[in-house]
Amino acid sequence: MHVRPPLILASASPRRKQLLAEAGFVFETQLPDENAEDARLPDEPPEEYVRRLAFQKAKNVADKIDQGIIIGGDTIVLCGGNILEKPIDRNDARNMLQQLRGQIHSVMSGLCLIKKETDCEPVFQQEIAVTRLVMQPISDEMLETYLDTETWRGKAGAFGYQDGNDWITILEGSESNVVGLPLELLRTMYCYGAL
Repeated sequence: MHVRPPLILASASPRRKQLLAEAGFVFETQLPDENAEDARLPDEPPEEYVRRLAFQKAKNVADKIDQGIIIGGDTIVLCGGNILEKPIDRNDARNMLQQLRGQIHSVMSGLCLIKKETDCEPVFQQEIAVTRLVMQPISDEMLETYLDTETWRGKAGAFGYQDGNDWITILEGSESNVVGLPLELLRTMYCYGAL
């Protein structure tokens, strides 16, 4: 009987680790190098951008190990044609939230799985998950109160759905995708995909 190689999460994200663990996956964690990802290319569509970043993270870890199924993921927020990633500071976070409030927007995650085994060519598959949300038109005061919490740090679009903000509502798609890892898509790829 063929035993699958170990599952390896190529991410430092505590949210991704928590989602995987709560979903019952047994996995290891290995961080990709800080320079594993390239900046967005000119005129690169959001779908290609987030797919490429997920692949670069997974491949960076795959290049360092002998065997494993490596999960690479990346998440962005799209609003009015703009890509919102992780804010660099409070002002950046404020600008993002001001763009998002009162608007329907999307959270898009690229997911890449690379299977690497001894004496075999690596194989990979890539998919994208999209969730549509709406943010209520919160006041400046509410916005500043949220910024005071510092929970926006390290989160695409400067918000975390898991933080219990009642001013963010999912309209369509995966809840775990908004948190950082589309579990439904991952299960399909891992259990029924080409790996």
